[in-house]
Amino acid sequence: MMQIIKNKYIFLAISGLLVVAGIAAIVFFGLKPGIDFSGGVSWQLHFQGTVPARDEIAPLFSDAVITPQSGGNFLIRLKDLSETDRKAHLQQLNDSFGAVEELQFQNIGPVVGQDLKNKSVWAFILVLFAISVYVAFAFRKVSRPVSSWKYGIITLITLFHDAIIPAGLFAILGKLFNAEMDTNFVVAILVVMGFSVHDTIVVFDRIRENLRLSRVDKVDFNELVNVSVNQTMARSINTSFTLILTLLALLFLGPSTLTFFVLTILVGTIVGTYSSIFVASPLLTIWR
Repeated sequence: MMQIIKNKYIFLAISGLLVVAGIAAIVFFGLKPGIDFSGGVSWQLHFQGTVPARDEIAPLFSDAVITPQSGGNFLIRLKDLSETDRKAHLQQLNDSFGAVEELQFQNIGPVVGQDLKNKSVWAFILVLFAISVYVAFAFRKVSRPVSSWKYGIITLITLFHDAIIPAGLFAILGKLFNAEMDTNFVVAILVVMGFSVHDTIVVFDRIRENLRLSRVDKVDFNELVNVSVNQTMARSINTSFTLILTLLALLFLGPSTLTFFVLTILVGTIVGTYSSIFVASPLLTIWR
């Protein structure tokens, strides 16, 4: 049997370093807002003939961020582009490089972008609050030796842990590969939080069941928690592994537009599985 609680400070130190690194990445690099939040134009093109280099396209646009993608695709982001200019640029590209297919065109105003940003922040806050209240309520009948509301607070801490690490990675990707924070990023973080809390509740529920089967005044709580985590560890890892396999298939075989979205969920799933085993339960024993 793995001695998780006995070595809890090692596992918590690893998590602490990752969280600090995630916060540092966000502070120093920042999360680059996409057009969903800042407003602007996102234009995805596919070159069916000659695939130009990025430097060959850049002179046709002013103040544009041009990102080459796989399969002859390019993603062009601009602050603004009128319909007349759009048609003119498309004609220029056709004349210079052959047939060009327009895959996607989005034009989002700054007011809409700000509204989406505000709703995303509120969605994140409300999800954290709702999950914490739900866990505290679900464990209301288990008040000894740890109060039920502490289960909710520890769940809140682990969710923050699981969200901040992939967010820090996204900040690094933004610095290195121009990854932009959009609604897909928000959805990915919410998915990670939902999956993580599922794993954490499974572990906490096994602790609750073992407490019911034992005499609280006689049981060694640390040992009971360690046994409970070991009993659920295989289930947590196997469940996460099936999701990881699916995400890896999407990462390597799926469309390039979903790369950062899938990568965020993948990292969050791994971190969430780690936190449910090596962070949530050790924190429970420490707070007790």
